[in-house]
Amino acid sequence: MTFTTRPTLQGTFGMVSSTHWLASQAAMGILERGGNAFDAAATAGFVLHLVEPHLNGPGGEVPAIVATAQDPTPKVLCGQGPAPAGATIAHFRSLGMELIPGSGPLAAAVPGAVDAWLLLLRDHGTLPLAEVLDPAIGYATAGHPLVARVGDTVAAVRKLFEEHWPTSAQLWLREGRPPAAGELFTNPAYARTLRGLLDAATAAGSDREAQIEAARRAWREGFVAEAVDAFSRRPFQDSSGAPHAGLVTGADLAAYSATWEEPATLDWHGHTVAKTGFWGQGPVLLQTLSILDALDDPQAYDPSTAAGIHAQAEALKLAFADREAWYGDGGDVPAKTLLSREYARERAALIGQRASTELRPGRPDGAEPRLSGHARRGAGPLVDATDATTGEPTVKSDGVTRGDTCHVDVVDRWGNMISATPSGGWLQSSPTIPELGFPLGSRLQMFWLEEGLASSLAPGRRPRTTLSPTLVYRDGEPVMACGTPGGDQQDQWQLLFLLRHLAGGRSLQEAIDAPAWHTTSIPASFYPRGTEPGVLVVEDRLDEETLATLRGYGHEVRLSGPWSLGRLCAVTRDPDTGVLAAGANPRGMQGYACGR
Repeated sequence: MTFTTRPTLQGTFGMVSSTHWLASQAAMGILERGGNAFDAAATAGFVLHLVEPHLNGPGGEVPAIVATAQDPTPKVLCGQGPAPAGATIAHFRSLGMELIPGSGPLAAAVPGAVDAWLLLLRDHGTLPLAEVLDPAIGYATAGHPLVARVGDTVAAVRKLFEEHWPTSAQLWLREGRPPAAGELFTNPAYARTLRGLLDAATAAGSDREAQIEAARRAWREGFVAEAVDAFSRRPFQDSSGAPHAGLVTGADLAAYSATWEEPATLDWHGHTVAKTGFWGQGPVLLQTLSILDALDDPQAYDPSTAAGIHAQAEALKLAFADREAWYGDGGDVPAKTLLSREYARERAALIGQRASTELRPGRPDGAEPRLSGHARRGAGPLVDATDATTGEPTVKSDGVTRGDTCHVDVVDRWGNMISATPSGGWLQSSPTIPELGFPLGSRLQMFWLEEGLASSLAPGRRPRTTLSPTLVYRDGEPVMACGTPGGDQQDQWQLLFLLRHLAGGRSLQEAIDAPAWHTTSIPASFYPRGTEPGVLVVEDRLDEETLATLRGYGHEVRLSGPWSLGRLCAVTRDPDTGVLAAGANPRGMQGYACGR
């Protein structure tokens, strides 16, 4: 029997896996009260805003992929807000900027998370809005014990809060200090915000859908939009070192709505893997799987051997190079070619016995790739070590955790399934809006300030998000929802999990617990957008012989802590038996699965 840090849970009623135990149990409570997977996921989403505020917030975003019992066809819920109307390349250039700041009001996209959760409830939920929001309102009002990382994050930005972001200091430096681990913490302003949405819903009458639409209007056009509009006009210091006002207005919120979209998919080893479209990085996972298949080498599927790690790392570099050249919300993405077997064979032919340190995008349909000047210049730091507000708040290359994104998966007894990856609106990303109890996000930093690129900044475009939920199908039926926080590492860590579980036959928890690694030899999505050519970051549980062989291939191996990389969540359903299962990541000591 293989030892795992916790069991793979099994049952028939419902399963939840998320990055915080309170969110998981709140979602499970909704299932117990008769709600479905979508009610439960939305409940978890609103709770995560409170219990992991350094990892996500109401001012952030959430993409999700759903399958309903009535229609198992995968659908993408896009809660990634776009660039506001005033966010032009000319505006940032006029401020003397070559990169969009990694923090502060100027980096904010239109907040999309709350509208997306409400749209999910309207179209696929079953419970009244009051029941779904009740756990979050309870935690915001009565408090919840904070995890240590929240206080650590506040301590890292304490001087900024005290000197430049007084509204954040008011919320997070009560009694003049960061909150302690386990301290009961309340957010009265956010409780009032949620109650305000419920007041608007109640005023709309007794019809459930009408109530949810009224709450959406209160968010997009009512008191929330008014507070965002007023606060965004105030200048605050950002990662450029100077104060700037934001660009998000009430009109931007009113113009935005979360959307339902078609996924990108790949048939692979008897399964179909569904991801978001090419406006996000999700198809990187699909391209990588296809490239590995094109190698026609069984060793390429094993993430524990030097040969397998080398092949997978090189395939990932090629897929991420294509992300840099071709992925984005603006322009004509050659999606069909990028996911074709013929193109995968072209890309696989570039993988040799030496680790590449070059950025090598392909030429789908013979087109010439276009890269930003910043990406072409190559090497640079992944994070600004002097500024705790910048960079993806995730595991740094030395294994030190700055924070992270969140994730939640739910499957219910009827066969409804959802994978969702909330993020952005981190407490350290932007000043707190005092009337609302949360800050805006900083996702605009993923755009380039150069014209003509796939991810060039333009009003109304979505930033090329790293958020990457996954659904897996077998014979047309959804069998697994999974995902992880981790920015540019999300699809790398999911690759290892899928290879171990789907190709290697390991259980959910075995696949999650196994040693992880990732490459940083790709252009980072987060300010200051560096690259570390040839670097392979590995948990030091890998044996010395494997590490030595990897170095022999030319990888610059950087050791991380033994349990430091990845925060995977997963739930499954066997369509033949109805048996459900769940696993959750022990790293970070926050994630938990529950179910029966």
